[in-house]
Amino acid sequence: MKTIKSIKLALAASVVLAITACAPSAKQLKEAVEKDPSIVFTAIEKHPDKFIEVVMKAQQEAQKVAGERAQEEEKKQRDEEYANPLKPEIDETRVIFGNKSAPITIVEFSDFQCPYCSRGYQTMKQVQKEYGDKVRIVFKHLPLDFHPLAMPAARYFEAIAQQSPEKAEKFHDLVFENQGMLKDKGEGYFAEATKKVGADLKKVQAALKDEKIQKRIDADMEEARKFNMSGTPGFIINGVSLRGAYPFPAFKEIIDKHLASAK
Repeated sequence: MKTIKSIKLALAASVVLAITACAPSAKQLKEAVEKDPSIVFTAIEKHPDKFIEVVMKAQQEAQKVAGERAQEEEKKQRDEEYANPLKPEIDETRVIFGNKSAPITIVEFSDFQCPYCSRGYQTMKQVQKEYGDKVRIVFKHLPLDFHPLAMPAARYFEAIAQQSPEKAEKFHDLVFENQGMLKDKGEGYFAEATKKVGADLKKVQAALKDEKIQKRIDADMEEARKFNMSGTPGFIINGVSLRGAYPFPAFKEIIDKHLASAK
């Protein structure tokens, strides 16, 4: 493996080669730089724009390679999960969006204050529109520490669910569709949203103290850690995971494969 020093020298050599119109061989240039590093500094001072261009290009190439490797690793992981599916706990008494007997179950770990979860929300709506009764979504909680309103939102959602799963789903949609209101109104927005979806606010506020609600949220968070989901959103589609706010085609690929194998 190349040392840090050799990598720096190679980068320096590439910078000088890019700047000069007529240059010695890379080997000769490397030797010259090793003897007198000031060559590089002088070249950078004279042509800073070219230096930045080369560095940016190298950075983009490194990011591209890293991205391709990450995609390869994710594909390997998914292939393993098709063979040995992850098995999240499915409690049929909790809020489930869609047809409860659907052949495709998407378990979603989400954070009401996370902007990426807002993207995930939009994608789930697209999935529901595309697949209808073939898909159900089990909404689970993964409120992140640096989103102070995520935990209160999760608690309100579960408190409303005790009155009506349908109203809890409406609350879920309303918060994600108006996520900017959390910055403007803070936790007070949850009381406002509770009224808008037709839930009894006094009963909801009383239910917020129910230990069962916090235990459910804690269990969701523990399960997310079990599946190595440290960020949000995270999804498990019939045992196959997607970590992040992936676009619709990524879900379609997995769902279609499951539906095809079921046939």
